[in-house]
Amino acid sequence: MIKYIGSKRVLIPELLRLIAGLKGVTSVVDLFSGTARVGHALKERGYRVHSNDVLAFAATFAMCYVETDLEDVEAEARSLIDEFNQLPGRPGYVHDTFAVASRYFRPENAARIDAIRAAIRAKSLEPRLEAVCLTALVEAADRVDSTTGVQMAYLKQLAPRAERDLLLRMPAVLPNQGQACSAQRREAIEVASELEADVYYLDPPYNQHSYLGNYHVWETIVLGDEPAHYGKACKRIDCRERKSAFNHKASAAAALAALLAKIRARYILVSFNDEGFLCEEQLLPMLRAHGRVDVARFSNTRYVGARIGIYNAAGTKVGRVGRLANEERIYVVECDADPLSCAIAAEADRPHHRTEAQLS
Repeated sequence: MIKYIGSKRVLIPELLRLIAGLKGVTSVVDLFSGTARVGHALKERGYRVHSNDVLAFAATFAMCYVETDLEDVEAEARSLIDEFNQLPGRPGYVHDTFAVASRYFRPENAARIDAIRAAIRAKSLEPRLEAVCLTALVEAADRVDSTTGVQMAYLKQLAPRAERDLLLRMPAVLPNQGQACSAQRREAIEVASELEADVYYLDPPYNQHSYLGNYHVWETIVLGDEPAHYGKACKRIDCRERKSAFNHKASAAAALAALLAKIRARYILVSFNDEGFLCEEQLLPMLRAHGRVDVARFSNTRYVGARIGIYNAAGTKVGRVGRLANEERIYVVECDADPLSCAIAAEADRPHHRTEAQLS
């Protein structure tokens, strides 16, 4: 799966442990699914998983890794991937934008991305099979890009991996695990308003950095469009327009509160860290309004850019790097059967409701 800031790859064992410890859980909604790592791991454990993300590339990953069953697509997908790997390059938008106007890829690889994306579109594939092929293409592009893992910028010199030739591989699609899983591309609050489950897992944006801005190249490849772009990073023009309320400090708390109010679940798990817009003093009362809260805490290495350093526009290193680790937190809310008593307890913040515990 792709490099992804905010990925819960290292926390997945703890997430699985926490969910396994909850009583009677068979269904989980992953409301901000991102790379679909969490949904993929939950499906593998036999849960009925409903993944959602508003971004096209993320919803495509979820379609591939959560909704699709291997036995339904494997033979045709492998044949198509072999076919795509034989295609010569054909320069198009990706080549012109991300290898000439900017330098995310070596030109030869960018031209082959263009050719393969056009071939996928021309085949008019069934949605799940198309999702597998698009995921294979994006993951292949990720293995030969020239970034530190986000697409707010590219490296001044091509990364060594960018010298490799683009090569598609069959994604790690899971066989049917006995439960029907699904993937959607919708606003989180719309899904929460309609879908009930045993567990809702929330991993919303923490700060001002939008995932569309961080991964605009993947969004463009998956959509297969040719958007106007701006700046040296050649970001899609809609990066300026498609902003989440979670990406603004003034609106993040209200957005989370509104979302929590719509959720119908026995348990809510919220993933956040100590660098986000919302501090624990804000989060805990908000979550206590919905039930008893426990907190699992984990030290985590920060994004690689923090270790590289801070540079000005001329490429000169300036400033000093701050801390190299943060604290990831998973808030586990056991929703009360009586919402009124729960709300009263949250308002009073009585000592016997201070149940957050360090589970790590």
